[in-house]
Amino acid sequence: MLGMRNRHAPHIDFGELAGAIEEKPRFIPSNIDMVYERNGSFLFAEWKREGETFSTGQKILLLALSKLPGVFVLIITGDTDDGMRVTNIQKITKTGSLKHVGSSVEDLKNLVRKWYDFVDSKQ
Repeated sequence: MLGMRNRHAPHIDFGELAGAIEEKPRFIPSNIDMVYERNGSFLFAEWKREGETFSTGQKILLLALSKLPGVFVLIITGDTDDGMRVTNIQKITKTGSLKHVGSSVEDLKNLVRKWYDFVDSKQ
């Protein structure tokens, strides 16, 4: 079986790490839902259900990642609860703005292909 298909899969609880940095007690890890690596370049994606929001820390993390060379970050609205459903795909640009780049699973597949081809062409 490829990929995770269990919508009831447990999420990692990082609560025990709160307070590890005494002067920043709310400094805890974030997770990222999807990542590809190819030839030292990365494509990250964070999935959110319709109406779901980002924590401040997650916004800071994704913005910082998007500004790194060789790193591309997508925000995907949708879910994988019963098959994959995508309603909106946005790319975080190097300037930090959001650019609409798709709205379907097929668009996402095409974006992954374009990223892969782009990274391969750099070798």
